[in-house]
Amino acid sequence: MSYGKLFLVGTPIGNLKDITLRALDTLKSVDIIAAEDTRQSIKLLNYFEIKKPLISYHKFNEMERGEEIIRKIKDGKSVAIITDAGMPGISDPGSVVASKCIDEGIKFEVIPGVTAAITALVYSGLDTTGFIFKGFLPRENKDRKEFIEDIIDRRETLIFYEAPHRLKKTLSFMKENLGNRRISICRELTKLHEQILRYSMDDAICYYENNEPKGEFVLIVEGKSLEDIEKENQKIWEELTIEEHIKKYISEGLSKKDAIKKTSKDRGLPKSEVYRYSLDI
Repeated sequence: MSYGKLFLVGTPIGNLKDITLRALDTLKSVDIIAAEDTRQSIKLLNYFEIKKPLISYHKFNEMERGEEIIRKIKDGKSVAIITDAGMPGISDPGSVVASKCIDEGIKFEVIPGVTAAITALVYSGLDTTGFIFKGFLPRENKDRKEFIEDIIDRRETLIFYEAPHRLKKTLSFMKENLGNRRISICRELTKLHEQILRYSMDDAICYYENNEPKGEFVLIVEGKSLEDIEKENQKIWEELTIEEHIKKYISEGLSKKDAIKKTSKDRGLPKSEVYRYSLDI
């Protein structure tokens, strides 16, 4: 039996002209298009005069509709999955069906497109050599606290999505837990009212005290600075004796020789002086 094929197709995040020629060719060639919101996707398809059967595929029917899509592919049909905007599987439905295809040995193809996270990261002017994409923050405070503790000490640039009605609360939460870091707030990317704000966390909170958030947001937050890490380490070291400092590094797996060397560097002391405190260790 010859199977059909699944296509995960990236679509524009705002400006319809950002669609790729390959995406258009794919949408025109498949048998069925599975859309996150058929009412939204029909606008895109009508704009490019694409007439194909549409079925809904969203987070509330992802499991059962995913099984249906797999059955159609096994029957020889080709299916394209699209979301309201951007890449399927990135904070949107798509990854479940892709995983099912892998489990069942069904081929699928990813058709690249615009992604809001990367577009915003480049706009931000912050470090792009290392970044962590975290999507939407959990809604419950307990879950948020656990979520933020996992990344609070990371030096990579942090990327989040947020809805307008939760933006103010999220900015306050970030300031409280991450400090007054630099943040780039990207709104309505590629659309008519696109806006890029580059602030400190304090200034961002102040701005939205006088401006009501509208549209969809991508937040790009500066990672923890080396200076802040060194300040925190300095505070820890000040609370330890030199002997305790050496023992701390040994407990972390360093040899005694390397622990002395690190302690010497941390405290700005000669190794010979630090060595005297290691004699009884």
